[in-house]
Amino acid sequence: MKIIVSGSLAYDRIMNFPEYFSDHILPDKIHVLNVCFQVDGVTENYGGTAGNIAYALTLMGERPLISATIGSDNHKYFEWLAKNDIAIAGIKVIPQELTAGAYITTDKADNQITGFNPGAMKYSSDLDFATLDPNETLFLVSPGNLADMINYPRLCRTAGIPYIFDPGQALPVLQAEDLLSAITGAKILIVNDYEFDLILDKTGLKKEELLGRAETTIITLGESGSMLYGTDGEKKIPVCPAKKVLDPTGAGDAYRGGLISGLINGKDLAASALLGSACASFAVECYGTQVYHFSPEEFTTRLQSLA
Repeated sequence: MKIIVSGSLAYDRIMNFPEYFSDHILPDKIHVLNVCFQVDGVTENYGGTAGNIAYALTLMGERPLISATIGSDNHKYFEWLAKNDIAIAGIKVIPQELTAGAYITTDKADNQITGFNPGAMKYSSDLDFATLDPNETLFLVSPGNLADMINYPRLCRTAGIPYIFDPGQALPVLQAEDLLSAITGAKILIVNDYEFDLILDKTGLKKEELLGRAETTIITLGESGSMLYGTDGEKKIPVCPAKKVLDPTGAGDAYRGGLISGLINGKDLAASALLGSACASFAVECYGTQVYHFSPEEFTTRLQSLA
């Protein structure tokens, strides 16, 4: 089965703040906020939702296709994708823009402050849906170009292509009617607990009403695992213990990679979510997103720890 991952490609600049943000912010001065966080250093990694999820899927033995845009500074990223045997055929180069860039600072409590320049992500990837076989395609709509996030779910429904909707960081700019359209008819809606509450707030729906819009809803809960809501009721999926937790950045994308790998290989939702939990556990052990790795044997051992 062909896996299409629509979303962003970005260069991530990861910074570690060795204290707590809250110790440097005066609650009564939020309206005149002027703070400086001196970090321990900065590392540049390959990121973006499409890149991160495709990387996780590749580690799981899959061959995903990325539908995204990239800027004139694409050479390093293309070399990285080639090194990891990830196809670039669906990536559109926007020569007049730089690749999207995220500047992520994490404090001692794993709180994050992120600045993001969309760059090439402002443009559609212009995927031709006529080339896709609905019986052999699973489509993931993850945070990326806003028009693509709005239009691709509709095009999937028209073509009869099952899709997963993963609005994530784009939720603040997605309008309620666009959210409802994208969620309604999705095979899976996947969000974290904060994002789920934000959708409820933006749409005015009650929890049960929102859960009824997609075939299945997955709510990730960080260190508390994840919850599955579907036609068979609800099920709690445990977090997979990591050897150490260094950086939560990209753990959600790793979860999605493991989850999708299970689904396209015929596993049920709960078993697929366990794969996602195991994959995410490797991601949190490293600073950055596409820097973790594991062998099939290491993954199997980690997965067995959930039994």
